[in-house]
Amino acid sequence: MGVTAMLALPLLLLGISGLLFIYQEVSRLWSKSAVQNKVVVITDAISGLGKECARVFHTGGSRLVLCGKSWERLQSLYDALSSVADPSKTFTPKLVLLDLSDISCVQDVAKEVLDCYGCVDILINNASVKVKGPAHKISLELDKKIMDANYFGPITLTKALLPNMISRRTGQIVLVNNLQGKLGIPFRTAYAASKHAALGFFDCLRAEVEEYDVVVSTVSPAFIRSHHVLPGQGNWEASVWKFFFRKLTYGVHPVDVAEEVMRTVRRKKQEVFMANPIPKAAVYIRTFFPEFFFAVVACGVKEKLSVPEEG
Repeated sequence: MGVTAMLALPLLLLGISGLLFIYQEVSRLWSKSAVQNKVVVITDAISGLGKECARVFHTGGSRLVLCGKSWERLQSLYDALSSVADPSKTFTPKLVLLDLSDISCVQDVAKEVLDCYGCVDILINNASVKVKGPAHKISLELDKKIMDANYFGPITLTKALLPNMISRRTGQIVLVNNLQGKLGIPFRTAYAASKHAALGFFDCLRAEVEEYDVVVSTVSPAFIRSHHVLPGQGNWEASVWKFFFRKLTYGVHPVDVAEEVMRTVRRKKQEVFMANPIPKAAVYIRTFFPEFFFAVVACGVKEKLSVPEEG
């Protein structure tokens, strides 16, 4: 009996490992088939997340349209994708200059894409501009610039491509948003406002286009890590504010977000919130215990302002 039990445990572990391997392979092949030959538009493809999304969808066999503000960086991304991809299984990406804060050029870009491919199957709204500072020190001109880049730009491009999706009764729009679309954080007034506005627009749009079989998805990470290493400690590391919103998070890696975007497209998920327990708890506390949440945030702001800045 003892020998049988000893043999059963390794066999059980081997069986579980085999099932996990099969599941991962099936998921990988399913992900690839979901985007193969699909026309995928990625805005701000030259950002850290944009590059990873381009890599994931290019490997999956998508017909990529890579949008960005710098032609040199777009060309560099093009070269990087071409150097590692199998030409027999991938398509040559199309490069498009696009600055979403310049609303006047968005319609022309949409027309260029539709004239080239005839349709867009998946639109990934990834572009984002950030600003940090007290509300009274941020100019109204900068507020408008942030709103153009993070709200009016994405919705203008979406509205330009949406009629094609509706007429074909297929398509998916993915908004890569942020925790601050759900939770306002001090010193991020313009950024948080633009993210709230974008999330509200796409939540409404989801219900409007459901009857046309067009899927609207939002992927909201707490914030996306820009480096491979953890941020260094500052002089105000002990602040309640720092602990509550950053101490245990340190951001989501762009690779993880890109893979989640792929899963969102494959499974046609409507909403994904990528965050560690602290920011997730903050969202629920803000919803059910707002007075406590406001008190904690105000306390953190006071602590931050009372500590000298670095450098």
